[in-house]
Amino acid sequence: MATLNARAADFRFLIRDRGATFVDHFDAVFASECIEVVRTPPRQPRSNCFAERWIRSVRYDCTDNVLLFGEVHARQVLAAYEDHFNRHRPHQGRDQTPPDADPAEIIPTEGRIRRRQVPGTTIHEYHRAA
Repeated sequence: MATLNARAADFRFLIRDRGATFVDHFDAVFASECIEVVRTPPRQPRSNCFAERWIRSVRYDCTDNVLLFGEVHARQVLAAYEDHFNRHRPHQGRDQTPPDADPAEIIPTEGRIRRRQVPGTTIHEYHRAA
């Protein structure tokens, strides 16, 4: 649990389903770190749609296209994808802007376009050259 201790302050909630794989001991670990465990309602398969969409995106865009060489490499690839997902990838529900987009930032419409590959993935990001 050393990795949870390092990032526990980043989390306030853990949303999970009511599957049999989670036991009271699992919940107790998060409760000891002041993380509230929120269970999805019983027999509500659509209530976990955000987590399922994230997992589908990660699999389709990232892990299904990359040969992972262990846990450390998997964490590096997932961290790079998380950064891409939050800072660059357009989201339909956010008017085609990323979650971490600065609304005050003015994006130039003129100039050359540069391509950058997201490290460890097959994804490319496109930016205007300064």
